[in-house]
Amino acid sequence: MTDDVVFDLPAVLDGAAIVLVFIGAVLCLTASIGLLRFRDVPSRLHAATKPQVLGLILICIAVALSLRSWAALAFLVPVVVFQLATAPLSAHMVARAAYRNGTFDERGLHVDELRESKETPPAAGG
Repeated sequence: MTDDVVFDLPAVLDGAAIVLVFIGAVLCLTASIGLLRFRDVPSRLHAATKPQVLGLILICIAVALSLRSWAALAFLVPVVVFQLATAPLSAHMVARAAYRNGTFDERGLHVDELRESKETPPAAGG
């Protein structure tokens, strides 16, 4: 009697997809917990961007592995690209707004490159 190991590629891909969905969901969950638990804007932005984007990428890879079609891949690649392009931009805008609003702890800054832009220009009447 021989022990033939049957390599079932669809079952392996489905198993990998399940693992990727689980890891992606855990990353998205940690991002949401970080948004609720962290105390200041930079920490919350860190939690809102990095784990969330990585979680979305893992879930998109899992969907592509599960569906195994070029049409699904053609739909998922722009989703990932737009997420990678917009997450840092939105985080930057939120951080800049927090700095201007004064809801930013300036004691934690080593270099303040925005100090001059925060001051009111003389021509503005202030």
